[in-house]
Amino acid sequence: MFKEFKEFAMKGSLVDIAVAFVMGAAFKDVVTSFTGGIISPLVGLIFNANLKDLKYVIQEGVINNNGVVEGESAILWGNFITYLIDFIIVAFVMFLIIKGINALKRKEEDVSTGPSDNDLLSEIRDLLKK
Repeated sequence: MFKEFKEFAMKGSLVDIAVAFVMGAAFKDVVTSFTGGIISPLVGLIFNANLKDLKYVIQEGVINNNGVVEGESAILWGNFITYLIDFIIVAFVMFLIIKGINALKRKEEDVSTGPSDNDLLSEIRDLLKK
């Protein structure tokens, strides 16, 4: 059973998926940093606030002795917009990557659709007969 699992785990596709997963996690951090450090402040200029901090307060809270707001109910729409921007960036980059991979596959298929070995050998035979 261990041998079977080892063969399964070492298949190329599974290793590729693992590498893609690790790279995707690192890419997510880059996109989150880009959105939080560049996009949010620029959008925040419009509202004179940090985009992530924008919210619609439903019920006001009370500030405790430590300066922390307790009991507030709010819709964190700025935080949602930030994550939505993250998703759109990641989805667009994944679209570009898949589009590039598909273009490479089409080029490989175009190259491989030439005449077969049998066709070439038949053509050579016919030429030698003349």
